[in-house]
Formats: sequence, C-alpha cells, structure tokens
Amino acid sequence: MTDTIETYLESLTPEDLARVNRLRGIVRTAGPDLVEDIKWNAPNFSRDGTDCVTLGIERKGGVRMVLHRGATAQSTAGFSFDDPDGLAKWPAPDRGVVVLRSLEEIEEREDALVRLVTRWIDAIGTFPHSP
Repeated sequence: MTDTIETYLESLTPEDLARVNRLRGIVRTAGPDLVEDIKWNAPNFSRDGTDCVTLGIERKGGVRMVLHRGATAQSTAGFSFDDPDGLAKWPAPDRGVVVLRSLEEIEEREDALVRLVTRWIDAIGTFPHSP
C-alpha cells in the first residue's frame, strides 16, 4: 500500500501517470484549497477533513474520478446534485463516478470536468454532513 503521492505516482505506468496527473490538475483547478493525500491506495482530495474527490485506476483500463461526501455514508435527505453534462454515473445521489479511458478523452472533457468538480465542491460545502 502506498502512503505518499510520490510513491503512488512512481508505481504507475507512464500512460496511467499521464492520465492521473491530468485529473489531479483538474481537481486542483476546481478546488485549489483541497488537501491531497493517499487514501484507499489512490489520490484523494478533502476539505476541512471531509473527503470529496478520489481518483483511481480502472481494472479494465482508464482512470476514474469518484465524487463523494466522505468515507462513511451520509444522509441524502434533501441533497441533490445535477450533472447537466452527464459525465458521471450516480450509484447514489451523493456518489458520482466518472470513468475516462484515455488522456485524449480527459483533455476533450477538461472544461466540463472542471465545472463538474467545482460545482460538486460547492454543493457539498453548503450541505450539512451527518454526525
């Protein structure tokens, strides 16, 4: 298990490294105040101790970005989030998963991804978390 960003990045193939670094840049653009660490053996971003975006490598190729409200399930009563570009699959109202197969796909969708992550960070920052 990796415990630092550097160790994690060193473990990646050049192709995965390029994709993950591009996604890391997108998240940092959307949330420059987010703190990055390694959690769940992947780059994770949090604000005020609450995890909100986690990146990872897809087993079938590509990378993923998971939008969430922390490590534990939160009440979704009254919570809603709109994904007008349809970038994510939403297995729960407060958990979106974006899968991107190539660096080119990430580059093509970069502006929409920045908007999505920015809106996500804003939405969860104004919604109270469960105790």
